[in-house]
Amino acid sequence: MKFTCGKTSCTTVSRLILLKNGTHPIFISKGNTVEFHFNLCRRSSGGMEIIMRFTKMHGLGNDYLYVWGEAENPAELSIKLSERHFGAGSDGMIWISPSDVADFKMRIFNADGSEAKMCGNGIRCVGKYVYDKGYTDKKRLTIETLSGIRVLDLQVAGDKVKSVTVDMGQATTEEDLSLNIAGETVVCTPVSVGNPHAVQFVEDIEQAPLTTLGPVLEHHSAFPEGVNAEFVQVLGENELRMRVWERGSGVTMACGTGACASAAAAVKKGFCRYNTPISVHLDGGTLKIQVAMDGTVTMTGPAETIYEGETAV
Repeated sequence: MKFTCGKTSCTTVSRLILLKNGTHPIFISKGNTVEFHFNLCRRSSGGMEIIMRFTKMHGLGNDYLYVWGEAENPAELSIKLSERHFGAGSDGMIWISPSDVADFKMRIFNADGSEAKMCGNGIRCVGKYVYDKGYTDKKRLTIETLSGIRVLDLQVAGDKVKSVTVDMGQATTEEDLSLNIAGETVVCTPVSVGNPHAVQFVEDIEQAPLTTLGPVLEHHSAFPEGVNAEFVQVLGENELRMRVWERGSGVTMACGTGACASAAAAVKKGFCRYNTPISVHLDGGTLKIQVAMDGTVTMTGPAETIYEGETAV
C-alpha cells in the first residue's frame, strides 16, 4: 500500500497500520527508511490503540508540543495534553505540515484550546524542528501562519539549529488607551504583531499586577478577541524587562510576539531607538529585538528540544 506525502512516496512496513491525517499522511520516507511522525496503530490488551508522537520544545521556557501532521480535534488534544498534572504539560500545541504557499505551515493552539494566529517563540522552534529532523536543509525558510508568511534565518552549529532570527513583519502601535478597571485608570499601549497586545509600562516589574490585572485585560471589552497583556520596565536606553499574561495560556516564561510588541511600544515612546538591537529580558531568558523605521520587527532567540514523546489518543 502506498500513500503520497507531498512529493514523497511512503510505504507501509511490518504490521503497523498507517493512518492519514486529513490530506496529509502521517509518515515520511527518508531514503530507505520510513519515519513515523503522527498517528499509528498498535495492538494492546484492549485491541488497537492510536498513538501520537510529539516533540516537546521550548523557546526561553515557552514550551509547546510539536506534531508533524494535522488532526481532526487539535483544540481538544491541546487542552488534554497541555495540562501540567495530567498531560504532558505545555503552553499549548503546534502542528506542522507542508504548505502550498511557503516551505511549511504551522497551526498554534493554546492550552485552553483556542487557536492563535502567531507565536514568536513557537515559530523559532518550528524552524529547529524541520531542520533538525531532516525535512529541509535550507537555512532560510518561509512559514505560513494565520498572520501571514514569516521568514526565518537559522543559525546552525554541529548540524543542529541553535538560534533563529525571524522577520516578524510590521508592528502596528496605536495611541495609548485609558481603561477604567475597578474604579482605577489603567493606561496601556495597544500593539498588533499579527496578534493583539496591551503593553503597560511600570516602574517596578516585581510589583506589576501580572496575575490580577493580566486576566482582566485579557477579557476586557476593549479587546473583543482577547489580548496578551505585557508589563514592561525600562532598564536602559535599549534594555527592557518584561513579564506577560498570554491570551489563552496565562503566565508564561516568555512571549516572542509580546517582546516584539513591547519593543515597538518602547521605540514609539522614545524609551528605545529604532534600528538598534533591544535586549528584552523575560522570565525564561533574553530576546534581541530590532524595530525598523517602517515598523518592521526582527526577533532573534534560541530554540531547544526537551524530549521526544508519544501518547495514546
